[in-house]
Amino acid sequence: MDVVGLGLRRGRAMLFRDLSFSLVRGRLMHLTGANGAGKTSLLRTLLGLTTPSAGQVNWCGTPIAKQRETYHRAVFWSGHAAQLKDDLTAAENLCVASALAGDAIGPKAAQRVLDEIGLSGQRSLPARLLSAGQRRRAALARLALSRERPLWILDEPFNAVDAAASGWLQRQLGDHVDRGGMVVLTSHCTPTAVSALRDVVTVAL
Repeated sequence: MDVVGLGLRRGRAMLFRDLSFSLVRGRLMHLTGANGAGKTSLLRTLLGLTTPSAGQVNWCGTPIAKQRETYHRAVFWSGHAAQLKDDLTAAENLCVASALAGDAIGPKAAQRVLDEIGLSGQRSLPARLLSAGQRRRAALARLALSRERPLWILDEPFNAVDAAASGWLQRQLGDHVDRGGMVVLTSHCTPTAVSALRDVVTVAL
C-alpha cells in the first residue's frame, strides 16, 4: 500500500496534510496521536470510505478508487466499536459478520475461535449480556478467520481488552506479519503488546 500526499479537510481545519508512506508485506504500522488528531479519519480514508481532500491511496500500484471491489476483498477492517447485534449470540454474531464479509464459516469454526479468545462460557449468550471487554473480544475474534486477507486495518484494537485478550491479539498480529501480512492500527498510546512486536513502524499524527 502506498499513500501519496494525502490530506483531509474537516470544515475549515485540515486534519492532516501531505501524508506519504508505504507499507510493505511483513510490516505493522502503528498510528499514534491524541483523541481528535484524525486517526480514525485517516483509517476511513485508507479504507476508501472517506474521499481525501488531496492525494491518493494506491494498492498494488493502482488507486483504490479504481479497484474498490478488489481492494476491499484484500482488507480486514475492525472499528473501535464492537458492532455486535445485541439479540444474536457471540457465535451467531461471528458467523453473520464473517458471511457479510465474504468469509462464511460454520458454527464449529466460530466456537473454536471464541474458545481461543476466552469466551467459551459466553459464546451462547446474547451479545447484550456481555461485558464491554467480552464484546470487544467477540468482535476481535474475526481476526483469526481473516488470515487470507493481506491487509488488516484496526482502530484502537487494544482498547477495553484485558491482559489475556491483549496477549491473544498480540499473537494474531505477530503471526499475520510473520506470514507476510500487513497491519495498520491506531492507539493514543503505545501498548506494551505493540512495542514487543517486530517490524513495527510508528507514525505520529
